[in-house]
Amino acid sequence: MTDHDLDLGAHIPADVDAPDKVLYGLTFRQLAILAATAAGLWLGWRHFADDLPAPLLVAAGVVVAAVAVTVTLGRRDGLTLDRWLLSALAHARTPKRLAPATNRSGPGAQLIHTTGSNSLPAVLRLPATAVGADGVLDLGPHGNAAIVTVSTVNFTLRTSQEQAALIDAFGRWLNALPCPTQLLITARPLDLTARTTALHTTATQLPDPALAAMATEHADFLTDLATTTEPLARQILVILRDPNPARARHHAEDTAAALTRCGATCRVLDPTQVVTVLAHAVDPFRPGGLP
Repeated sequence: MTDHDLDLGAHIPADVDAPDKVLYGLTFRQLAILAATAAGLWLGWRHFADDLPAPLLVAAGVVVAAVAVTVTLGRRDGLTLDRWLLSALAHARTPKRLAPATNRSGPGAQLIHTTGSNSLPAVLRLPATAVGADGVLDLGPHGNAAIVTVSTVNFTLRTSQEQAALIDAFGRWLNALPCPTQLLITARPLDLTARTTALHTTATQLPDPALAAMATEHADFLTDLATTTEPLARQILVILRDPNPARARHHAEDTAAALTRCGATCRVLDPTQVVTVLAHAVDPFRPGGLP
């Protein structure tokens, strides 16, 4: 079998999450909105036909029908217009100022408003409540989550047989997933200070002057790179959720072992690393993160 005989493609439908069409290319949700609008218009005609002129009722019905059709069939930002309007309404009603809850028994601090509206902040309720000793994140009513950090794999430089083996191993991991799983890929600012400091320290300890000069030159290059550009580091996390914390940890260990067979470097995060990931999540522009 030659490299050209291997089919490494995977065909994924673009509309895999699209709702089913029920009638005339419309979904059940769209038909329900149009049917409710039609029923409302019919009831309005029956109720007001004897009290209001027919042309006025027809004009009002045309406007209501046009709005209903626009909301039902229109789309914005990848959402149907009715869902988009509901999301906009929910966003408008959601408090924009949040403050953490306090358990202090004494009198709380006085809130002084100098500008803006006189609205009190709502209680800030974070989804994560605690980090266990084994690194499992307690999500309260949403269960528990264990986090695995995964390195990238150089796929392009592999032969076709190696690429097929990697795809097969990754596919077996996907097919064996026993719980809800999230793949999170982020880019964060990279702080090169520790690397340059280590290179300068190593340069002073090298016995060969030529090697010491190369280490110093590379440290200067990294310093110049950090000054003139904004280096970024890619971070890949796999989050596995399960109602039971022990099972969540077990799923994370199985995932680390399975992705290691794909050529990636994996490890299940300990409590300190989980806290670091959470801190980076709320402040993504802060340098640092996992080493």
